[in-house]
Amino acid sequence: MSARTLTDGQIVMRSLRARPLSTWITISMVATSVALLLVLLGMRTAARGAFDRGSGNIHLLVSADPSPLVAVLNGIFYANSPSKPISWAKYQSIRSAFPYQWAIPTQQGDSYRGFPTMATSADFFGKFEPVAGEPWKLASGRFFERPFEIVLGAAAAKGSGLKLGQQVFLTHGSGASREGGEPEEHAGHEHGEYPFKVVGILEPTGSAHDRALFVDLESSWILHAHDRRERAGIEGVTTSADLEDDDRKVTGILLRLPTRAGSDASAAMQQQFDTLRRDTAIVVAQPAQQIQKLFEIVSNVDGIFIAMAVVVLISSALSTMLALYNSMAARTRQIAVLRVLGASQGRVFGLVLTESLVITMSGALAGIALALLGGIAASAWLKASIGLVIDPSLDPRSTVIVLGGTVALGGLAGLLPAWRAYQVPVADNLRPAA
Repeated sequence: MSARTLTDGQIVMRSLRARPLSTWITISMVATSVALLLVLLGMRTAARGAFDRGSGNIHLLVSADPSPLVAVLNGIFYANSPSKPISWAKYQSIRSAFPYQWAIPTQQGDSYRGFPTMATSADFFGKFEPVAGEPWKLASGRFFERPFEIVLGAAAAKGSGLKLGQQVFLTHGSGASREGGEPEEHAGHEHGEYPFKVVGILEPTGSAHDRALFVDLESSWILHAHDRRERAGIEGVTTSADLEDDDRKVTGILLRLPTRAGSDASAAMQQQFDTLRRDTAIVVAQPAQQIQKLFEIVSNVDGIFIAMAVVVLISSALSTMLALYNSMAARTRQIAVLRVLGASQGRVFGLVLTESLVITMSGALAGIALALLGGIAASAWLKASIGLVIDPSLDPRSTVIVLGGTVALGGLAGLLPAWRAYQVPVADNLRPAA
């Protein structure tokens, strides 16, 4: 029987099936390293895009948090509730000190079933854009117009199951509401005296704002004024008439400076930034600048992980080479028989090289599938932990580069085993075993 009666593909697959454990271990190593590399590359790009989306058209963020970076993470991405409040008088002083295009007050600290709540003014929906150039859009209902109305971000609506017209009782702090099924001892204080009515549900923005619920500032002030009055032993319903100056607090101020038509930059940015920084009672941050700093910090660690993934990929290529090279000792008779049946040295060389390419290509394709699953898992974790919404899909350019690099490494890994097979002496390996 001639070697030509079997195709090269059939010969390669039979050879791989003859060593199933070695083949599958090597494919798994390649798949793991490819998946790790793709997830790291994809998450880096997607996370940067998600951070850029969340800051929207804000120029400056004023807070009382300990640092500008913390202020941005808390005030825009809902990582935690801001640590200290800002008085309403301070807000009014900042707003009137310069002709800002807009100055939007915000207050955080309450939640619903673990979803953060932001109290703000109507300008938040009318002027602030969660993604620059993309204003808020309603999936249903309307924006709040009066106290004790609430608007849900897309993810908050989906996660809570709330619908238009339903009532919501907010929880003081970040603990889950009792309606969320949490044990009483783990739940924060619920503002059960004041129900909010769901009047609107927002379209997804692809930003952390999708996880939030939005109410007007006066509602939030009344809730906390009621707590103050209860502690003082004052009974009865609290209204806006009962608010004192100390009740009117915010935790952040979103600022946008005047700009020329068609431009997002402001000539007054640096001047106002320096002016606000002179006030030691507040922290002022440029969201775009802080996001850049965050990624500069992360990039060093990110580079280490990517380097590790590349090393693992190279190690898997070396493992492929060793597995094939070591198998040559047990396959010299098989190779000699192929030669006698008509296979040339060049064809034998190509068969072994093809084995290496099949192993690495299979591992690379499995790695791409594994990376997709890993990206979905990483995306879900980031969304749950810090509210960052990222696209778990793989970057096509990175995928092609990694796939091509993996196959190239597989080709290099197969050269030495293929050369050993090329040199197998036919006569010596056809002698009967002693």
